[in-house]
Amino acid sequence: MRRLSGLFFILALLVTLANCTTTQQNASYQGAGLGAAVGAAAGALLDDDNPWRGAVIGAAAGAVLGGGITEISKRASQDAAANNRPVVYTQGNTVVEATPLAYNQHTKCHKIRKRVWRHGRLVQDRVEEVCEGEKISNTY
Repeated sequence: MRRLSGLFFILALLVTLANCTTTQQNASYQGAGLGAAVGAAAGALLDDDNPWRGAVIGAAAGAVLGGGITEISKRASQDAAANNRPVVYTQGNTVVEATPLAYNQHTKCHKIRKRVWRHGRLVQDRVEEVCEGEKISNTY
């Protein structure tokens, strides 16, 4: 029971740290942090002989996968906005498709539809904004 409560504490700490980065520029770090948190928890639970070893291996693998997938997703949106045409990127079992929808002259922002598939299953379908400059506030 003590081991399980320690693992939950570590998981809560890692998730809290992963949520510290919220800006668009740090999206890769946020993805890597969340991937590390999930990987550490899974690795610790799966390695019965040495949960710390499992947590370290899981955190490293999760950080690489989480950061990589987040970076590819971000790059797909930016490339679709810059070239005004759909783009598709693949990393392992993950496919990211970004399609430009509209451009707002006033705000200089592109609306991009981003869809993400994992293992052939659609797991994310959303519309996001990619702006030419940097937004400093939520108002226009």
